[in-house]
Amino acid sequence: TGIIGIVDYAHTPDAVQKVLSTVQNIRKGTELVITVIGCGGDRDKTKRPVMAQVACDWSDKVILTSDNPRTEDPQTIIQEMEAGVSPTNKRKTLSITDRKEAIKTACHLAQPGDIIIVAGKGHEKYQEVNGVRHHFDDREILLEQFNLIS
Repeated sequence: TGIIGIVDYAHTPDAVQKVLSTVQNIRKGTELVITVIGCGGDRDKTKRPVMAQVACDWSDKVILTSDNPRTEDPQTIIQEMEAGVSPTNKRKTLSITDRKEAIKTACHLAQPGDIIIVAGKGHEKYQEVNGVRHHFDDREILLEQFNLIS
């Protein structure tokens, strides 16, 4: 596809900043960095707006989505993340609750040379919702989408 896909476990503001700043080093100039990111439920709520802010600061497009919502409403988590998006960054931000749809959307937005970062879950192969771990693998979904594009 000519699109670079990176799945990373970054799930703190510092880790997100590190992975996105590292990605800047492989940019040649015109390609876009598209970041798919969420925050876990039943965890530190104060980091949610900061995670979105960092993603916006270091990306050309950001898709806010769910990431192990656990017992919380994923839409509420996303709204708390949106609070960290400045008015000038709102135009480059989408909110898509369904993580698979968020990854699909990133792939559809990407052009050859662009870089997609799917952050937060990394090696995890599940999405935890209301105490149940459902099979979910960011890498599988990203590869599936790349195969559909090519």
